Amino acid sequence: MTDTNTDSLATEELQTVPRERAAASDADLFEQSEIAADYIEGLLDILDIDGDIDEMVSAGRPMVEVVGERLNSLVGQRGATLEALQELTRLAIFRQTGEPSRLLLDVGGYRADRRKELVALAKTTVDKVRQSGEPLKLEPMSAFERKCVHDVVTASDGVESESEGVEPNRRIVVRPA
Repeated sequence: MTDTNTDSLATEELQTVPRERAAASDADLFEQSEIAADYIEGLLDILDIDGDIDEMVSAGRPMVEVVGERLNSLVGQRGATLEALQELTRLAIFRQTGEPSRLLLDVGGYRADRRKELVALAKTTVDKVRQSGEPLKLEPMSAFERKCVHDVVTASDGVESESEGVEPNRRIVVRPA
């Protein structure tokens, strides 16, 4: 026998749970990029680093690019500092808006250059897997890097990819489809 009070409470709770949030408007996304730009500008001032900051919305996500010379300290080894800086900037956006952000931060064109390298790596890997018929494991990569590779593999016939492992050693395996 079921308790009708419990059933009605459960139904009420289900009705009061907010539905999935609506996608942010371009104005909201641009506001996030402006908040991020202000945060990065403050950081550059503290570190006494010169750089120009461009904020924009691209492919449905806020973006900030820092351009200038001598920005390597903001990128770090294999982009590790850039990843950390991106997360801190996302937290600054969350603190101000109360909404999580999918901000993409690029410094000195690092991400754009890395994307080109990863596309070439993915194409080479796809060719090797097609020829050998054997799966290939790639080196551990950041989420940004894995997405670049997954996008190329997904667009390629006869192969598939999946991520395995736990951060920071999460990697992609490309295998025949």
